[in-house]
Amino acid sequence: KNILSEYYDVPLSEGTLHEFVISAVKQKERGTKALDIGKMLLDYGFHAPTIYFPINIPESIMIEPTETETKETLDEFANAMIKIDNDIGTQSEFYSEAPYKTPVRRLDETLANRSLDVKYENDV
Repeated sequence: KNILSEYYDVPLSEGTLHEFVISAVKQKERGTKALDIGKMLLDYGFHAPTIYFPINIPESIMIEPTETETKETLDEFANAMIKIDNDIGTQSEFYSEAPYKTPVRRLDETLANRSLDVKYENDV
């Protein structure tokens, strides 16, 4: 049984795959979106998971640990996800501004997509 199923919806729990998907619909109802959870995981030292994919699962979070991750690392990840869930409601506003410990804070992704500032130098 998936330890996170006590806190998050796990819509696809049959079979063994290299990834698993949870839904943060319950967390969104309490004020924290999948995006916020993904960004907060950066402050726990984890790579942000794929969010909003697959698109047929609302507030989806796709978690893809590599085969080289230790059980201790997987337990640390699960504990971070549980702590995030437990803090939702009291820290939702805090989570909506995450990450805090990364060199770059949360970007305005819509503005970044509309106002590209890309430089390319051809060394050839």
